[in-house]
Amino acid sequence: MACAPLENLRLILADDHAVVRMGFRMLLEGAGAHVVAEADSGEAALTAFAEHRPDALLMDVSMPGIGGLAALERLLARSPDARVLMLSAHEDAQIPLRALRTGATGYLSKRAQPQELVRAVARIARGQRYVDPELAPQLALAQFGGNGDPADALTDKEFAVFLQLAQGNSVNQVATTHKLSPSTIGTHLYHIKQKLNATNAAELALIAVRSGLITV
Repeated sequence: MACAPLENLRLILADDHAVVRMGFRMLLEGAGAHVVAEADSGEAALTAFAEHRPDALLMDVSMPGIGGLAALERLLARSPDARVLMLSAHEDAQIPLRALRTGATGYLSKRAQPQELVRAVARIARGQRYVDPELAPQLALAQFGGNGDPADALTDKEFAVFLQLAQGNSVNQVATTHKLSPSTIGTHLYHIKQKLNATNAAELALIAVRSGLITV
């Protein structure tokens, strides 16, 4: 009898939606994996990873607190060999590019077919890179500056701050989340507005929506 594709793999699921985690767990454990922990925020994902040291972490980009991208950066600073598959409902090029550039082992859209998730997990657990085949052409074009996305001008830290501000968080809330001073976040905000030619929070939100980075 053939082995299950994910046999004996130890996984952590990080997503702020319990129903999504349940669906992922059923699919992955049906393919032979063992989900050793679940997390509903970036901070909880870091704690779970440190406790369980899984074969792979599946982490949503958009979560409460620091979010998936900042959690990925912190995780890899502590555990450079961590194997992480980033997941997102958004199909823009900005987020997957930044996730892969930060060091994610792979990236998959939540719109992918179930068997594609199993395939992605199997690959990253072996330490192989994985990119959603539906997004690969868009990512390749974006690498050469052909996406025309204004957010591409932002640094990774500015991009993380931009996403949180565009979602309606205040400067003080973002400062608390990232454990930085409000003045530091204010400086980031100044540069973000300059680079995106925006004058207020509403314009930042509009740019994020038009770029496909947040939904309304």
